[in-house]
Amino acid sequence: MSLTATAAQLATLASEGGEHGGNHESLNAYLIGGGALFVLLLLLFITTRFNRDR
Repeated sequence: MSLTATAAQLATLASEGGEHGGNHESLNAYLIGGGALFVLLLLLFITTRFNRDR
C-alpha cells in the first residue's frame, strides 16, 4: 500500500464517521471522567504511601 492510497482510505473512513457520532447511548461523559479521576487519585495516593524513602 502506498501512502496516498492509505491517506485516501483514511479520509473516506473519516467522512463516513460523521453520521454515527461515535458515542454510545449508555456512556455518560461525567461518569467516565469522574471514574478516571478517582482511579488516578487512588493511584497517586497508593504511590505516595509506598514511597517512604523521602
